[in-house]
Amino acid sequence: MYDFLVVGVGPAGARFTRRAAEAGYDVLALEKGEIGEPLACSGHVSTDLWAYVPDAARDRLFQNRIYGADFHVGGPDTDSHRFYKREEVSNVIDRVGLDRTLADAARAAGADVREGHTVTAVTEHADRVTAAVSTADGTTSFEAKLLAGADGPVSRVRGEVGLPEPDELLHGVLAFDDTPDDGDHVDVHLTAPRFFAWRIPRGDAGVEYGLAAPPSASVTDMFDRLTAAYDVETDRFCSGAIPVGPPQATTSERTFPLGDAAAQTKPFTGGGILYGMRAADVAADVIDPDEPATLSAYESGWRSELASEIRLGRLVRRAYSLPEPIQRLGLRLFSGRIGVHMDEPSSFFSRENLRAMLSFSR
Repeated sequence: MYDFLVVGVGPAGARFTRRAAEAGYDVLALEKGEIGEPLACSGHVSTDLWAYVPDAARDRLFQNRIYGADFHVGGPDTDSHRFYKREEVSNVIDRVGLDRTLADAARAAGADVREGHTVTAVTEHADRVTAAVSTADGTTSFEAKLLAGADGPVSRVRGEVGLPEPDELLHGVLAFDDTPDDGDHVDVHLTAPRFFAWRIPRGDAGVEYGLAAPPSASVTDMFDRLTAAYDVETDRFCSGAIPVGPPQATTSERTFPLGDAAAQTKPFTGGGILYGMRAADVAADVIDPDEPATLSAYESGWRSELASEIRLGRLVRRAYSLPEPIQRLGLRLFSGRIGVHMDEPSSFFSRENLRAMLSFSR
């Protein structure tokens, strides 16, 4: 019997797997297909990412550096309002390569990481948890003291153990143009209902175009209008759910969701790579597989780590639904040099941001 069974080997699952293995626990991690595939997430991340990645992988994963964003109330032909920092705000990375790198780091730490293993059922017992698994060779099962469900926004694990759903699932779509673009600002368009569309230059890797909105038949149509406005042909179209709003509970008797499965994401961008890995670190620090009661420390710990940022992120997102005249006014008032951290809305109130906003050189 394993100490931990981890279902899903995206960033949060791989991070927890690595940390638990480094702590000496016997860890089995299962991915239903090939790690990193299919792509369902943007590769635009804050520079904090590199603290979680082996140093040797940085050059291989890095694609472009970003210094800010140009916000538009309309399409690419409308006025833009630039928000920027003098130092790089974020990086664009090889998103598939990131997942594979994090999984390799978990393997190097001693974990057993397997691809092509689909969990079809989870059963909690008084002294263990059992997962039924389907593979190309048939069916099997595994037992562990505790199970981490890092299997994405539409989590099978979460449903199997009766945990509540996230507050909301957005529909995100993205695709790529291979034309190189080493621009150092992303474009953000407040044209999607209750969210936004984006254009991200990826250096020699080309350009990413994307959009997210509440699920509706018009999401793909809106994306087509975005790329038509930019007069580009895209390929490698990807589509997936984006969880927003953590459920009321993220632990059961012997199971704990991580990452997108627990909606540990930024409400104002939908990004969850860093939040998920921060929550994974909390889990690795406080959960003892021989003491299931320590799951409560994970529940309170990750919320303490992220709750204020998620709460403020909800307020930021409300601005996406304001009437256009108010949006234009706000963009004019606040655009210019900033000191905000892209993962932390609370940094809007930081001394660094207030200095930047009051600077005469904005």
